[in-house]
Amino acid sequence: MKKENCFYCTKNHELSDLMIKICDFENSTLYLFKDQRYPGRCVLAFHDHREELFELSEEEQKVFFKSLSEIASVLKKIFHADKINYAIYGDLVSHFHVHIVPKKKDGPEWGIPFTDMKEKIYLTDEEYQSRIKLIKSSL
Repeated sequence: MKKENCFYCTKNHELSDLMIKICDFENSTLYLFKDQRYPGRCVLAFHDHREELFELSEEEQKVFFKSLSEIASVLKKIFHADKINYAIYGDLVSHFHVHIVPKKKDGPEWGIPFTDMKEKIYLTDEEYQSRIKLIKSSL
């Protein structure tokens, strides 16, 4: 099921302005968030348009969270994170997705929830591609 005004469903410029596709999993897609203030920050989005976790069947949840766990483990290792923060919101973008945010004790906003209201850090196209290649090769 797709929703016509959802950028995760339509995969339009709103999506590509915020993130870059890394790869597909069984029932989800992994994206690198363009703002890399937290190196390795990614988003895992469920393939079909669902708005709430409880709308996924038990099997869909199992598959999704298995992928999420694998991704988080890889991101923690390759970006030397002290902790992975997970964020599930949906107020503005209702499509079910999870932000996966590697954080370091000496990095921004340690000990408090991360926010997108701070200065953003963007990479060059080559740096994005290098980071994507590193993540894909580690999965």
